[in-house]
Formats: sequence, structure tokens, C-alpha cells
Amino acid sequence: MQLAGITHARVMRVAVPIVLANVTVPLLGAVDTAVVGQMGLPAPIGAVGLGAIILSSVYWIFGFLRMGTTGLASQAFGADDHAEGTAILLRALMIGAAAGVFFILVQVPLFWGALWVSPGSEAVESLAQEYLQLRIWGAPATIALYAVTGWLIATERTRSVLILQIWINGVNIGLDLWFVLGLGWGVEGVAIATLIAEWTGLAFGLWLCRAAFGAALAPALARLRDAAALRHMAVVNGDIMIRSVLLQISFTSFLFLGAGQGDVTLAANQVLMQFLTIAAFFLDGFAFAAEALVGQAVGARSVIAARRASLVSTQWGVGAVLCLSLVYLVAGPALIDLMTTAPNVRLVARDYLPWLVAAPIVGVWAWMLDGIFIGATLTREMRQTMLLSVLAYGAALLVLVPIWGNHGLWAALMVLNITRGITMGRKWSMVEQKAAGAKP
Repeated sequence: MQLAGITHARVMRVAVPIVLANVTVPLLGAVDTAVVGQMGLPAPIGAVGLGAIILSSVYWIFGFLRMGTTGLASQAFGADDHAEGTAILLRALMIGAAAGVFFILVQVPLFWGALWVSPGSEAVESLAQEYLQLRIWGAPATIALYAVTGWLIATERTRSVLILQIWINGVNIGLDLWFVLGLGWGVEGVAIATLIAEWTGLAFGLWLCRAAFGAALAPALARLRDAAALRHMAVVNGDIMIRSVLLQISFTSFLFLGAGQGDVTLAANQVLMQFLTIAAFFLDGFAFAAEALVGQAVGARSVIAARRASLVSTQWGVGAVLCLSLVYLVAGPALIDLMTTAPNVRLVARDYLPWLVAAPIVGVWAWMLDGIFIGATLTREMRQTMLLSVLAYGAALLVLVPIWGNHGLWAALMVLNITRGITMGRKWSMVEQKAAGAKP
């Protein structure tokens, strides 16, 4: 890998395709809903929505596979060790396949428990079962795609990630329209369309990773059972999983506690959180650039390159959130009005709009440091700082929510991200130590 030219243009070449790929994600859910909505019945819409949420929650557990693969593979390529880069991809694909098979085997108790926690009408649950029983056969492909995506990001091939995302969503949408509107297959048609998209997506993704299966394949196969590499991969992925679960608990508690403030406040929070999600779409691109470039710098044992990669990617991340916050400040009321026609929700959302304006600026440091630490595989430090941040968030909830209500809830969310940024920032020197080849 060429570390000599970590330029603004290089960061943008990595970041922009990720941003565009993220933009396509909500489109698929909207089409699924619109297609089954043409059936004229509420139950199919609820069944597809419920089934998709259940599976995305299950698959989300393995999101660590994407981040861990990016960090480890980028370091291997930075060290010019292509055999190890391929071995990392193969190990991750094996984990994805094994996890998918496991979910297929335990689908009966898994779906029973999920539907028990999220009960619906008899009609919705029956259709959701049909949907889930078909979709679960795509579990190995869906989880393995995390590995493929992580490997492509590690090699800076984010345009391939965008093309892959367009392929999966395009196949899914096209088959949705054919199976449901053309053939009248209903909810089963949506499930089969997604199943085909997942498996063809994996096949296409492996083709995009074909460079891994050339000359480096034979030595990579010989390394697959390397005990030290397997232990390191397990530790890295385990740390990331714990960190991600803690972060998800924090955001879920924000939504649940918002419900305690009343229906109107809950709706206002939900509207504002959609715009915060948009900010996350943009930040993902620059954080992923940091993962790839910092990882390569660490693999090449270049402190200067690690510092430069961190600086340039963070500059773009900060610039992006400043622009977004300005848009929210100026056009926030109009954007809220586009999201809801309810006068009371509009009014309450305007009250909390200043928190939305501040949130991306407050959170960008934690987001970018996450990417930098993933690239350096300082995952133990990520886990530790996340635990401290969640404890600070919990304390803020206990103190601020009783006093300020929903304002206190938003303030506690700021505390979470400020603490994440500060605690990781204090450990920044460990990135340079890792790049220098020292034990951090």
C-alpha cells in the first residue's frame, strides 16, 4: 500500500462512496413498505416491518466483523503482507458462515422469543413467521457480507462497496416489484426477493474481492489456523462487540426514556433523530477512511502516516458536521415541517432543535476517534472508554432528566459523546505508539 500520499483527495476517494452507499440504505425499506402497501391490507406492512427489524437486530450483533476485518486487514496491507490480508478475509468469511448456519439451526426458538417480545396481531405474527422462515436462509450471506465490506474498505476500494450496495438494493427492489406486484406473491415475495439479493450480493462481493484469491491464496490457507492470529482476531472482535452493545444500549435507552416524556415529545425526538442519522451517514465515510488509512500506517510502522491520516480524515469530518449543523440551524424548522404535519409535534421539535444543531459538533470527535482506534486495533481501549462513557451517561440521566425532563435527556446524550471524545482523546498517544511498533 502506498502511504506516501495521504492527501485530502485520497480521503475523499474513500469517504464519498461510503456516504453515497449509506444514502441507499433507507431506500430499500421504503420500497418494501410501498410494495406490500399496494396489497391494501395493514397486516402485510406490519409483518414485513416486524420481520425486518428482528433480523436486522440479530445480524447487527455481528457488525463487529466489518470493523474488525477493516482494522486487521488494513494493517496487513500496510505491512505489505498480502497473504495475511487474504487469511483475515477467509477467517472472517468462515465466522460469517458459521454464525449464519447457527441462526438457521436455532430459528424456531429465536423467532418465538422475538415475536413474544414484540407481539403483534395474529395476522401480523403469522405473516411475519412466513417472512422470517424464508429470510433466515440468507443469514450466512448477510453476515459474510460484513467481512467482504470490511476487506474492501481496508483496501480503499469503497467504490466497490458502493457498487455492491447498489447491486444488492437494485436486485431486491426489482424482484420486489416483480414478485409482489407482478406475480402476487405478497409477503413471501418480499422475503424471496431479499434472499436472492443477499446471496447474489455475496457472490458479487467475493468477485470484487477476487484479488484476495490469487497468488496470496495458497500461503493464506496455510495460515488459517495460526493460533496467535486467531486469538488476536477473537480479542479485537470481542472488544468491538462489547463496545457496540454498550453504545446501542445507550441510544435505545434514549428512545425509551423519551417515551416517558409523552407521545408528542417522543414523536419530536424521533423526528430529530432522523436528522442525526443523516449526520452519521456523512461521518461514516470519513471514519471509515480513518480506519483504512490509519490501519495501513500502523501496519507500515509509520507514525507520520498515522498522524497525517488521522488529521486529514478528521478535518473533513469536522467540516462535514459544521456544514450539517449550519443547515439544521438555518433550515431546521422547515425540515421538521417536511417530516410531520402535526402542529404540536412541530412546535415541540422546534424547542429541542438547538440540541440537534449541537449534537454533530459534539459527537464528531468520538466518531472520528472510533475510526482511528479501529484502524489501530486499539479495541480494548475502545471498550474501556465506552464503559466509562456509559457510566457517565447513566449518571447524567439520573441527575438531569428529573430536573430538565427531555432537555435533560438530550443533555445526557451530549455527556455520552463528550465523555467518549475526551476519554479516547486522552489515549491518542497510544495510536502513535502502535504505529511506532511499541506495545501501547
